[in-house]
Amino acid sequence: MSGRTDHPYQENQSSLPSASSGRAESFWGQLTNLLDDWLRIELDGTITAFSGKVELGTGTRTALAQIVAEELDVPFDRIHMVMGDTSLTPDEGYTAGSMTINTSGDALRQAAAEARQVLLKLAAEKLDAGIKELAVHDGVISIPQDPERTVSYAELMGGKRFNREVSYAAPVKPPSSYQIVGTPVSRVDLPQKFSGQMSFIQDFALPGMLHARLVRPPSPTAKLISIDESSISNVPGVVNLIQRGNFIGIVTEQEQQAILAAEQLKVQWTETPSMPPMEELFTCLRSLPTQDHVLLDDEQVDDIIAQSAHQLRTEYHQPYHAHASVGPSCAVADVHQDHITVWCSTPGPYLLRGALAQLVGMPEEQLHIVNIEGAGSYGQNGADDCAADAVILSQAVGKPVRLQWSRQDEFIWEPKAPAMVMEIRAGLDAQGKITAWDYQVWSPSHTARPRFAAQLIAYQLITGQPFPEGRFSFGAERNAPTNYTLPHQQVVVHYLANNPIHASSMRSLGGAENTFANESFMDELAAVAGVDALEFRLRYLDEPRLREVLQAAAEKYGWDSHPSPLIIQGDVMEGRGVAFGRYENDETIVACIAQVQVNRETGLVTVNRMVVAHDCGLIINPDGVRNQVEGGVIQSLSRALKEEVKFDEYRIHSVDWDTYPILKFSEVPDIEIVLVNRPDEPALGAGEPATITTAAAVANAIFDATGVRLRQVPFTPERVRQALSVT
Repeated sequence: MSGRTDHPYQENQSSLPSASSGRAESFWGQLTNLLDDWLRIELDGTITAFSGKVELGTGTRTALAQIVAEELDVPFDRIHMVMGDTSLTPDEGYTAGSMTINTSGDALRQAAAEARQVLLKLAAEKLDAGIKELAVHDGVISIPQDPERTVSYAELMGGKRFNREVSYAAPVKPPSSYQIVGTPVSRVDLPQKFSGQMSFIQDFALPGMLHARLVRPPSPTAKLISIDESSISNVPGVVNLIQRGNFIGIVTEQEQQAILAAEQLKVQWTETPSMPPMEELFTCLRSLPTQDHVLLDDEQVDDIIAQSAHQLRTEYHQPYHAHASVGPSCAVADVHQDHITVWCSTPGPYLLRGALAQLVGMPEEQLHIVNIEGAGSYGQNGADDCAADAVILSQAVGKPVRLQWSRQDEFIWEPKAPAMVMEIRAGLDAQGKITAWDYQVWSPSHTARPRFAAQLIAYQLITGQPFPEGRFSFGAERNAPTNYTLPHQQVVVHYLANNPIHASSMRSLGGAENTFANESFMDELAAVAGVDALEFRLRYLDEPRLREVLQAAAEKYGWDSHPSPLIIQGDVMEGRGVAFGRYENDETIVACIAQVQVNRETGLVTVNRMVVAHDCGLIINPDGVRNQVEGGVIQSLSRALKEEVKFDEYRIHSVDWDTYPILKFSEVPDIEIVLVNRPDEPALGAGEPATITTAAAVANAIFDATGVRLRQVPFTPERVRQALSVT
């Protein structure tokens, strides 16, 4: 460490995106126009493509390779992707926001088209022919009228540099000519995983590396009183015990020794309360100071609602959620006096590099960050903070150190998905038509990704300084407005400067939470109007593309039209519910229908069937998109039915799978997917959109079955029984 305890970096607020720039999270990069930064033709004819994005288990490595192979007319298996390496790949900011395909994919498409034009010009000179006379097949350029005259990409450029910028003038292929894009291609990352080869950061090892575990405070505000180092004197292989402020790490020769030492070390802490009682969370959120952002403003809303024949107002609640990554965060750091290499599963290698450089007081250029896939996060779990911890420990012992967080470390210390409060008011006229709509949401910012050292947990523990207040607000505006055409609308985001529990990005940011509230409320309005929920939504969707997706889901499901609720008496009640959304209001379109059973005695909600219609424009790999939709539905269903971080004033109590249960394999419903392919539209993301409609579809299905409206996730048996008991 440099020994500094002051804030090492003052961020330029004027350079930050505003709350309205919903895509900003992925733009904290410095994109390059140099063709050589994107592509390289190798001597053996293979193509190396470079992407600053990383593979998060979503299949983007495969899809990006398809794009390059298509544009260059080479076989898919000749494309080698290099991703997320600060010494090799472009700086494309974070892998976030379901933006890899339509940002990095587009950049690689343009680069490949440029390279193809260069290669055609070189071939025309070599073959003494006009460019229009040439054809390309499998990386070989030929003259169809004279098939003996050919030249390969490798012969023209193998091992050489292009030495030019991407002009964005080179023609890209029309979708009608695609042979690789749009076809199912097996994911290139799966064979290694299936065969047990090195695939994840948890598998990575360096010769001679040491192992480490942390001894964390029991809560973020706890203070160290004393350490009894003699308590681990009988543990073999202990190399060093590092203590700086509240930061404690133990480095050993073998991993099991580190685990034993961390469990055995006797440490005394003092604790002070820092969080509200859990039962007062949502009242607390609404009472905190806010920075308000008006997204839609109609001064007539209040008067029109007051004059409406029916007036509805209700509140929806979102608790804190954990990323609950299957594998706890892991990193390997090798710190030398003049350079540092870190292997970790960060989604933002370049931004993490800057934060780590400030942490250790070295120039960024002396740090090399290499992404190796982790066990999943879809947002900010502990990966970046684990990397910082590993750097501190490696610096202390002067050798490479592998650090893996414990399960408890991950659950307590990773940033949570923010808790939110959503309040909606609306009016209906005597004919059951919406007259006005008012949406208010209270939420902290949905990103605290480390861009500078003070945002790292290690920095907080070492210096004793609290997390810095958010310099800007971001994420809670996602899908706060709807895509329905409503006569009068007001939408306001009340951003909280402070947050009772450290929170940051999670899959879809505020998109899932806002859609849960909006689509639940649309169902409530439909019920008051006495109109079928699907028909009610279609009344307010003007754009044909939106209607088609909703209708595609209904057709696949076999939607039976009736106003909700349709309560069938019996011990087990069955219902169906629909939800609709367009991610970030202008991206991928999703419609979801859930079929549920509710046990009246136990309160157990069983989801038997989910139908999802999904329009992400041009589909690169239909098999990959299906995988993403299925994964998004399963994760968001787990959040809807089971997940909630438990805490009291002192500490978090959700520390393992017993105290933070997730969906089991036996609880996964049948998932039927309708892919709406639009080859002439831009390719959009598929990683997050399918998550936004699940909770609302299930809540609406529960209402259809029981007449009970659940306005807070998760829909646990206890909550369902309580709701049924008061109806």
